[in-house]
Amino acid sequence: MNHYNIGIEKDLEQTIYWYNKAAESGYEVAEYSLGNCYKSGVGVDKDEIKAFEYYKKSADKDYLNAQLELGYCYSLGIGTEVNHAKAFELYTIAAEKDSRVGQYNLANLYVNGKVTEKDEVKAFTLYKKSADKGFLNAQCQLGYCYETGIGTEVDNFKAFELYKIAADKGSCIAQSNLGNLYENGKGTVKDKIKAFEYYNKSADQGYLNAQYQLGYCYIKGIGTDINKAKAFELYKIAADKGSINVQNNLGILYLWGNEAEKDLEKAVYWLQKATENGVEFAYDNLGICYELGISVNKNETKAFELYKKSAEKGYLNAKLSLGYCYIKGIGTKIDKEKGFELYDKITEKENIEFLKSIYDNEENIISDLNLVNYFHKKSAENDNNFVLYELGNIYEIGKGVNKNLIRAFDYYKQAADKGCVNGKYKLGYYFLHGIIVDIDKEKAFMLLKESAEGGNDDAKKILAQYEQDEGIEKEIDS
Repeated sequence: MNHYNIGIEKDLEQTIYWYNKAAESGYEVAEYSLGNCYKSGVGVDKDEIKAFEYYKKSADKDYLNAQLELGYCYSLGIGTEVNHAKAFELYTIAAEKDSRVGQYNLANLYVNGKVTEKDEVKAFTLYKKSADKGFLNAQCQLGYCYETGIGTEVDNFKAFELYKIAADKGSCIAQSNLGNLYENGKGTVKDKIKAFEYYNKSADQGYLNAQYQLGYCYIKGIGTDINKAKAFELYKIAADKGSINVQNNLGILYLWGNEAEKDLEKAVYWLQKATENGVEFAYDNLGICYELGISVNKNETKAFELYKKSAEKGYLNAKLSLGYCYIKGIGTKIDKEKGFELYDKITEKENIEFLKSIYDNEENIISDLNLVNYFHKKSAENDNNFVLYELGNIYEIGKGVNKNLIRAFDYYKQAADKGCVNGKYKLGYYFLHGIIVDIDKEKAFMLLKESAEGGNDDAKKILAQYEQDEGIEKEIDS
């Protein structure tokens, strides 16, 4: 028997007894304390209605802490119906009493404009008052205001300073945001190792966005070694928690993974989940599955519809996919004029801004986009096998587009089918290593042999290495 726990239970019983006695006499602090006990189920059975009633009694006596808790109850519907107007009224009272929590909560209402007219300048002022009093959440939110220009001019240096203060105090949101600033060199010198460290700290606290970012670091080798197993682990956690971007990325990992990781059914499942949540990349990725019949029945009309949705949301790759559909008549009538029009749109500002987020050298973006436009148009003119191979390469390395190995594989296959030696090498390599397709060594070596005979040096090296390895194995066996 744990006598220590018995002692605690007896102390709690005594505490609740005296809270009740004091509350019966109308003592507002005791009423507030009883509200806390009923809200959390400490010393009494949890009862949110009773908690609300005690908070209200205390708040009606002008007790600040109770006014804040009562506002919180109205905001979330704890023990009562949601009433944002009442919450606004109570947070205003608390803010006017110079409560840093009241100021922060009121600022949130001014930002979202649910119950009062949206006023970002007022929100910024209130966040600053609260942050100046050392309130952690407000310091983090004030940093976000400076980063994104909410109620003030963008100032990444101030954002960095505030995130750093809040991150060092343990705020998981600030740690994740600080990681982002380090990763992109905003308000500080770019430092991918520090970015990884802060994402890791935040993810360890269970912050969903940081788990996604940390997974991305492991995929791309940002501040750490590439580790797809770790990325899978983090993406699964975040996807199961409902992170919509992770759902798309997890689907891609299942599509692009090695033999142990690849699971086409799971890939389609997560891509469908992401499209249900409106992720623009997911529409395009799922569209390719329907266009080529990957783990779903081939449906070009559905593919076209998915590309269209993704393109309408502004996704660069989808504009190219949609243009390709119009030119080839995939899921729609042939309309080369529309196709070329979509190809020409890829040099627009939103596409340049998108590529800035994935490019190390921003100076190459315009020239790469022009190259992408050129090869897509050349492909529409004559389906030249060299052009098809170049398009495969563009999608494989992510040059002027977001990297997409499925699209790369399809272009390499088209090139190989037209006799392209380099296309056969790439296709053979994909079959040899199980990239997109299942490993098929017989098909791989047939393609590599044809490529080598056509003069491809890379194919010759793989075949020579294979012959050498086979010879070693025969010597060991004998």
